[in-house]
Amino acid sequence: MKFEQIPEITIDELIKSYDALLLDAYGVLINSSGPLPKSNCLIDELNSIKKPYLILTNDSSRSIEASSIRYGEFGLDIPTEKIITSGSLIQNYFLKNNLINQSCCVLGTDDTFEYVTKAGGRIVLPKDTFQILIIGAISGYPFVETASDLISRLFSIIDSQNTVELILMNPDLLYPKTEDSFGLAAASLAKLIEEALSLRYPMNETLTFTKLGKPYLPIFEKAFAKTRTKKMVMIGDQLHTDIQGAKNFGIDSVLMETGISSLNSEIPENLQPTYRMKSLG
Repeated sequence: MKFEQIPEITIDELIKSYDALLLDAYGVLINSSGPLPKSNCLIDELNSIKKPYLILTNDSSRSIEASSIRYGEFGLDIPTEKIITSGSLIQNYFLKNNLINQSCCVLGTDDTFEYVTKAGGRIVLPKDTFQILIIGAISGYPFVETASDLISRLFSIIDSQNTVELILMNPDLLYPKTEDSFGLAAASLAKLIEEALSLRYPMNETLTFTKLGKPYLPIFEKAFAKTRTKKMVMIGDQLHTDIQGAKNFGIDSVLMETGISSLNSEIPENLQPTYRMKSLG
């Protein structure tokens, strides 16, 4: 199906039709340079009419508190209780999988480290032997040098018959920096490492990253726990995270024209959104 064949809808219609709105941040409300058109008006309206909404973001480079402050700097009054980050999911993941107090090599920002520490992870240096590798962000370290050193270290650990659990806190490959420029996100490094591991250990299918955030169910389950309704709609700009995640959870979705996804290509049936929307205005 082509993009223009998808039914178009307005934000006012969404507010009237659904009990709660789930909003992606980058590509819907903001990009790296500031707020997107009408995003502040939308948030002000939702706050004013007390419409239930949540921000579902794969950004694990900032804590929930830092995210709220960041949005505020862009003129968006979004309190912490309205924000679910992929980084915040690691606490429950550690608890469910008995990973507390295991040694963790963490790549990311100070806030990424804080997520892991709060989850009970014991952070060690990349040069040390570690039980878990966690990629939370692509900022805070030199990409090429870190990737090379880390792949060599993983080979050494695995060759010594040790197991390593791989966790990706942000499954995004790309993010919108401005209207017409994009940057690599954390999944790009994870993909590189997975390819290297598959070359060295072609028969070991366990050496893949467990991915948190969209499109996987836990972030939507957390949203449901907050809203207590499945009559909610996911508004996002990426087919493989926002739209796929909504489909996985069994809720409707809206693809925005303001972010990553190309509007000139065919959309596969398994990734087709319920609606499309040109802007938040």
